[in-house]
Amino acid sequence: MTDPHAIPVRATMTLLPMLAAITIVSQFFRTSLGVIAPELIQDLSLSPAMLGLANGSFYIALFVAQIPVGILFDRIGTRRTVAWLTGIAVAGALLHAVARNGEELVAARLLLGLGCGGSFMGAVMLSSRWFGGDRLSMVLSWVFSLSQIGTLLAATPLAASADLFGWRWTFAGTAIVTGLTGAVFYLLVRDDPPGRPAPPPSKDGFGDILRGLMAVWKTPHLSRILAVHTFAYASQSTVLGLWGGPYLHDIHGLDAVGRGNVLLAMGAAQIAGILSFGPLDRVFNTRKWLVAAGAAGTIAVLLALALLKSPPAWFAISLLVLLCFVTTYSLVIVAHGRSLFPDHLAGRGITTVNLAQVFGCAFLPVATGAIVNAFPNTSAGYTEDAYRLAFGFIALCLALGCAWYLGGPDSKPKRLTKR
Repeated sequence: MTDPHAIPVRATMTLLPMLAAITIVSQFFRTSLGVIAPELIQDLSLSPAMLGLANGSFYIALFVAQIPVGILFDRIGTRRTVAWLTGIAVAGALLHAVARNGEELVAARLLLGLGCGGSFMGAVMLSSRWFGGDRLSMVLSWVFSLSQIGTLLAATPLAASADLFGWRWTFAGTAIVTGLTGAVFYLLVRDDPPGRPAPPPSKDGFGDILRGLMAVWKTPHLSRILAVHTFAYASQSTVLGLWGGPYLHDIHGLDAVGRGNVLLAMGAAQIAGILSFGPLDRVFNTRKWLVAAGAAGTIAVLLALALLKSPPAWFAISLLVLLCFVTTYSLVIVAHGRSLFPDHLAGRGITTVNLAQVFGCAFLPVATGAIVNAFPNTSAGYTEDAYRLAFGFIALCLALGCAWYLGGPDSKPKRLTKR
């Protein structure tokens, strides 16, 4: 039996790098529209509403996949589920490369969302089995910070590759990388650490599965976790992955590489934020109030973007970078959510929590796309008022979700280890 307080060498040398790799792929595809959005608008004749739908369709597919993925985690294991899904992601990347119009781009993004449907929750599931307890937020901060390499790759490197080879050939190349990552993940990752017996695979019938899902949904205070989780990560992904690039192009006149450089800085800020928030729940022995502080900071930045008219480019860029730093508190919400469920419901529990995140990531792009689309499109792009209203709408949604969350109890990491 392994020491529950020791981090196995195998996890450090094999598991964590592979969790990072599979989440890097997912994170790249999540945010890959932002830097090339103006080119996609031109090449595929996209309206803002269609661009928002294309971005949101990735998360619509994630939303649809979560419950089936959670069941598969509990029945056949996380390793096989995540690896097999990457085949769908390969198909999505190839379709993205040959898309001729908005409808085909939406279809490609749906496939990519399905293919990445188990990546992040697979990382949470495996981390909780290998580590768990009061170390879970810290370990997730390592994995999620490394996953932001995908965000960095979707910034300046993607812009430079699109300039050099075209965005179509670039996405064809990502299909190859995705397939190789899934194959290596399958070969190297194991669901349980050495010396710990694997739990017997679930043999629940359909009725048992439904009862398990009902037990998850009846979990006390789950609705409060779902409320804030709906808009916590989505507030960042909607700006970084969708509107950051067009905003910098239309309002501040940045070209593709300039936009990529800003998005690169935003991705670096995410890494710093994740590493900062990760250990803080152990330091302060609270998760609820860390979430409250992160949400308050996020709302303040979004309101500044919404209320300040014609800020200088350096200040707007600083706000965008700061936004990506403060929104990384969402990993603390994941750990809070995991603490609600017993081990036999862990797969279905964490994917249910993730439903809220992916719903928000689907809803906010579509809703803000409709807001931006309501304003006239000039030769210089969309007006500043369109983006300001979109930023304000995101802030309002997060404020409402956080208000409901604050009515629930705290989750204290150190108390968990004493049970």
